[in-house]
Amino acid sequence: MNGKLRCVAIDDEPMALLVIEQFCRRRGDIDIVSFSEPRIGMAAILREKPDLVFLDVEMGDVSGLEIAEKLKNECNFIFTTAFAEYAIDGFNLDAVDFLHKPFPYERFGVAVDKVWQRVALRRGEPSGCIVVKQEYNNVTIPLSDIMYIEALGNYVKIVRVSGGHVLTRTNLKSITDMLPENAFVRIHRSYVVSLSSVLSFNRTRVVLKGHDEGLPVGAQYADVSMEIMSRRHSGGEK
Repeated sequence: MNGKLRCVAIDDEPMALLVIEQFCRRRGDIDIVSFSEPRIGMAAILREKPDLVFLDVEMGDVSGLEIAEKLKNECNFIFTTAFAEYAIDGFNLDAVDFLHKPFPYERFGVAVDKVWQRVALRRGEPSGCIVVKQEYNNVTIPLSDIMYIEALGNYVKIVRVSGGHVLTRTNLKSITDMLPENAFVRIHRSYVVSLSSVLSFNRTRVVLKGHDEGLPVGAQYADVSMEIMSRRHSGGEK
């Protein structure tokens, strides 16, 4: 992943901002601007549209949760707070991570790596994994370990080549947007499959390695999915 993350940090405690600034400089892949006044920081986010925002929760009469609610579609948030009880609220706002003060540099690095994964996928850069939420935990799944993905009502099931699955409330479109187009194909309104897992296929069914019963192909997806799978598997059934 190339370049640097453009970052805004908002915290009404100067020492807390100093720690984040020092950690960012230590990593070397983050350009950071810090604000101790939440409203000024919020204006900067709207103006600059950074990749990442470090956001304290309790800041006088301004709540970091309120800021995140207003800006949750603008950037990636990492909450930094001394109050662990806010973790659930943060994850409900689709925060990338939650850092409980005081946090060590190593834990800071884990959170930033998760942001890099999201940003790389958004930029169309290659990435070896996706990160999704299962309950209140972030789960990293290598792309090579995804057999297929299934929409199940309000949930999405990611079935793994290595066995088992991950169940997340992230919708199927959001998951699909994370995936490289040359490695996965949507075959049905409820199914996305890994091209490397396809054993055989026709216009109504796809059989995957290790999943002999196969998956249905939706009529509206048949033409496109058949073309993609035929290119990838030149010897496959058309």
